[in-house]
Amino acid sequence: MKDLIYFLKFLRKRLYILILVPLITMIAAWVLAKMLPDVYRSQGRVATGIVDKTDQIIASEKDEQDQEIGRRFDNIIQLMRLKNVLDQVSYRLLIHDLKAHPDSAYTPSPKVLESLDDDTKRKTIALINDKYNKGIELSHWIPQEAEVYELLKKLGYSHSLLLDKLSIYRLANSDYITIEFEAGNPEMSAFVINTLYDEFLKIYSRRLKESSNRSLDFLEKIMLQKLAAMNERMEELKQFKIRNKVLNLNEQARSLYGHIIDFETRREVAKKDVIAYTAALKNIDTHFDPTERKYLESTLTEINREIALTKDLVKSANDEYIRTNFDPAAKSKLDSLQKLLTNQINRAADAYIYNPMAAKGDLITHKLNLEISLELAKNSIESIEKEVDRLQRKYEGMVPNEASIQMYETSIDIAGKEYIEALQRYNNARLESYAPISLKLAEKAMPGVKQPSKKLLLVIASGMAALVVCLFAFLVIFFLDNGVRTPHQLADLTGITVLGRLNKIPNAQSFLDPGSDLSSGKNYTRFKDLIRSIRFEVDEDTRFPKIISVTSLRPQAGKTTALYGLAWSYTRIHKRVLIIDGNFMNPEISKTIGSSATIENYFRKTPRQMIPELYPGISVLSNEGGDTSLLEITDELNLQSLLAELRQRYDVILIETPALTGLNKAKEWIHISDRVIAVYESGRHLGDQYKASLAYLRSQGAILSGWILANTPYDIDPVGKTLTKTW
Repeated sequence: MKDLIYFLKFLRKRLYILILVPLITMIAAWVLAKMLPDVYRSQGRVATGIVDKTDQIIASEKDEQDQEIGRRFDNIIQLMRLKNVLDQVSYRLLIHDLKAHPDSAYTPSPKVLESLDDDTKRKTIALINDKYNKGIELSHWIPQEAEVYELLKKLGYSHSLLLDKLSIYRLANSDYITIEFEAGNPEMSAFVINTLYDEFLKIYSRRLKESSNRSLDFLEKIMLQKLAAMNERMEELKQFKIRNKVLNLNEQARSLYGHIIDFETRREVAKKDVIAYTAALKNIDTHFDPTERKYLESTLTEINREIALTKDLVKSANDEYIRTNFDPAAKSKLDSLQKLLTNQINRAADAYIYNPMAAKGDLITHKLNLEISLELAKNSIESIEKEVDRLQRKYEGMVPNEASIQMYETSIDIAGKEYIEALQRYNNARLESYAPISLKLAEKAMPGVKQPSKKLLLVIASGMAALVVCLFAFLVIFFLDNGVRTPHQLADLTGITVLGRLNKIPNAQSFLDPGSDLSSGKNYTRFKDLIRSIRFEVDEDTRFPKIISVTSLRPQAGKTTALYGLAWSYTRIHKRVLIIDGNFMNPEISKTIGSSATIENYFRKTPRQMIPELYPGISVLSNEGGDTSLLEITDELNLQSLLAELRQRYDVILIETPALTGLNKAKEWIHISDRVIAVYESGRHLGDQYKASLAYLRSQGAILSGWILANTPYDIDPVGKTLTKTW
């Protein structure tokens, strides 16, 4: 808080600088601002079709995220700001000015065009047209092109200069990009925007076309590769079916499996018939005794041979019927043979001779029929099982082919999907390549509108900038300055009481002369008030001290001025004052006042020399100078006697001692003093080299009255930080 208060006081003392510097800066800025040309701003808008797709013939199906949309807008804006695009605008501007009348030129520097001869203009136009048509930039390594580039810079048409005045941005979250340009000519501002759009659209269209062609070529190549791969898989399947004689494996397998199920069903039916026929025959045999069966078998021997032969034929026909998968033709043959067998059985029944078994004739006929049916059923089971085994082997042989065909069909399916996807992408890319470019100039730029003058803002800004610079400079000076400039700083830094300060006066010696006109000035008046206060502080410690030594840390610190002030102050309260110049190395008092009485003569010779009164109430004892000290002039016993004598004659004895850098010489005077006053020059930095001197001053204890801060300004100049370091 103290630092802030001191800084504010520091600024208050330099308020005139804080007012004059910004004022001068503002005046200079106003003079320069009056020379600035008027500014015209034109505006155009481009519809991108990224957000608003109403004008698109083929709308994109994918829903783009805001981040992706923002990225596309950024790409378009950066493409508009490319050097290649702005170079084309620069070429158009230069060609316009070279061909136009000087009064119709856009450039604010028409004198540059007037300095060009017709031949130079013709060559420049030819070069620029060539660069414009090829869409390439000027080379700085070719002298002629380097000269043209310098011409563009002089006219204000270079890429960097145009870019400084160009503003391109997206309008909120809309579909539009706004292009603004400022120029000193209203037609030029509109020309730049419209030309920029035209050149950008050319480059953008060319890039889209090249990108589309590359995509189409790549996708077509991929599509043909996928088609060839699919055809190759289909050809492999075709050759496999030809080699393995496979027409339709699924249908064949289904038909074959159906036959197997059918035969297995017939086999189960035949097995049931065998069981049934066997049971029926066993039941019939129970109705005959052995003698009856013997008679029966003997009477039917011839007929049975015929029936057995027919049975063999029926069995063969039944086998053929099963092997042919129950062919109707084989079935008719089997039916005719069975009919023949039935007739033979009936004939055998008619041929029976009447005997005891005649009543059981029907059973015999039925038994014969059952035996024939049993044999047919058993024969059918055997034939069916053979056929089932054959079909099973055939079905099992189809399994490897089925696995191979499935592998081929799976690969064909995958290849087909890849081909369809590649074809779809190719068709989409081809369809998009036919779509028109969605970018269009929604709002054409018109001649620019004159902008409100910014001259006043520039003047105010320059004044504020100057003020900020001054404040910053003063702040740096304040915090970098470690000089002691206030009594408060001196007290905090040394830990020793400060009696007061003394402002600087032009001539301290004239202050002692009551008749001097100099002592009536403002500085002298302030000095008198301050020295009276210091004298009062000294007298408060010890009532009317007799011997007061005035010392300092370094030479030329203002001891003499402080001593003269104290001498004058004591004479004002009617005290007789003796001034002793004890500074042998730098006897400033002896040189300026020039008293005839010297320390050397007064302390060595007897009778004592009279000390003249040079000013009312003030006597001065000077010295002859040289490398000597007080105790080298006289011994301590004689010194005490002389001082006692002087105490009787004078009320106050003021002694100027050497600086404490010569510690022993100053110490001799301080040793005989009643009070010690140390003088510190305002604005000086208190370095570490004064540690020993400060320690000595503190060791004096009660006889040390304190500091006097000398040579301060009329008012305290609080430059520097508040110092609290204490040795």
